[in-house]
Amino acid sequence: MVTSLFVFFFIMLILGVPIAVSLGIASLIAIYFGSNIPFIILAQKMFNGMNSFPFMAIPMFLLAGNIMAEAKISDRLVGLAAIMVGRFPGGLAHMATGASAFFGSISGSAPATTAAIGTVMIPSMIKKGYSRSYSAAVIAASGALGLIIPPSLTMVVFGVIAGVSIGNLFLCGVLPGLLICLAIMGLNYYIAKKKGFQCEQELSREKKKQVIKDSLLALLMPLIILGGIYSGAFTATESAAVACLYGVIVGCFIYKTLTIKTLFNILKNTSENAALIMFLMGTANLFGFIITAEQVPQHFAAFIMSVTDSQMLVMFIIMGMLLVIGTFLDNVAALVLFVPTMIGLVNAMHIDPIYFGVFTIITLAVGQFTPPVGLNLFIASNIAEEKFEVVVKDVIPYFFVYIFFLILFILIPKLLTIFI
Repeated sequence: MVTSLFVFFFIMLILGVPIAVSLGIASLIAIYFGSNIPFIILAQKMFNGMNSFPFMAIPMFLLAGNIMAEAKISDRLVGLAAIMVGRFPGGLAHMATGASAFFGSISGSAPATTAAIGTVMIPSMIKKGYSRSYSAAVIAASGALGLIIPPSLTMVVFGVIAGVSIGNLFLCGVLPGLLICLAIMGLNYYIAKKKGFQCEQELSREKKKQVIKDSLLALLMPLIILGGIYSGAFTATESAAVACLYGVIVGCFIYKTLTIKTLFNILKNTSENAALIMFLMGTANLFGFIITAEQVPQHFAAFIMSVTDSQMLVMFIIMGMLLVIGTFLDNVAALVLFVPTMIGLVNAMHIDPIYFGVFTIITLAVGQFTPPVGLNLFIASNIAEEKFEVVVKDVIPYFFVYIFFLILFILIPKLLTIFI
């Protein structure tokens, strides 16, 4: 049953069938050929996979991110980043990274962050003499921060699948997100000194005041979400609804960049994306049911534990697997496939599930800008009008920045759970 499940699943993927459909078809074939389970189970398990109150946070966070993206706040966040880091050599690259960190804390999505900041920054960088490939590489690597810095949609998905606190995942994503952001800026500085990139002109005092005033309204959203969760005012799911309301108020009545027509398009796009994710959750639950029924997680955990009883070595094995999976699958798809199988091993090895969750999300973030499927790379290279393979060469140093921190987090696990 398990053999037919995985064989047909990978055949579907090779044929280019969408992963959600591949999961469903492979599960159907496995049940038909490998068991006497009635087909009514298919519908029941798919429904149960979507029938979860915390999953309501997914369309809500998608909606909140889309609202703030359409409210054209990326320009304001770039201005705020200019005030903070524009005075250093390679100022535009620092601004791109800083603005990505700010926007990532609002959108919770790596592709959305890459598209929003890349549209603003890449043309400016090219005009100032930065190469097209380097400009795209900076944006692609910085855009991955959208998965790590809370509130993160990927953390919501992991929290529901693994049954752990979404609030704690959010809190534990702050420090690694900031550390990686600063490290990327350090690499930007080194490259800028080497290639002779200049500082940006400092803004006037009045202009600074205006930029800070405009951008703070946007940056209040993640503070409202995290503050509300940890004060007990609302749950992580309810916080997503609060974020949507706040986004509408700011976009319609303060920034005045949203219209009824824009809101309709936002709702339409959010509904389509949310439907895709929820369908994936349903078919993944069916897939996971078969894996669990056949005790695959237990067998996998027993195999790994027969090889080593070292938590550190197990985490290195997990990192290697995630880096490979992340290069081929979208982060949400990777989570729904990987986590149910690995959570048994994590529990058996007494690894903190919150630590495992944050580490998993950071590792999958690397896949956003690594070939062959790195979505951030495709988005950034399209904006820069540069060949994908050329951008890949310039993104390699940023890849090693992320790898360095992943190794550091394995050696010092407390860095990821210091706030809980």
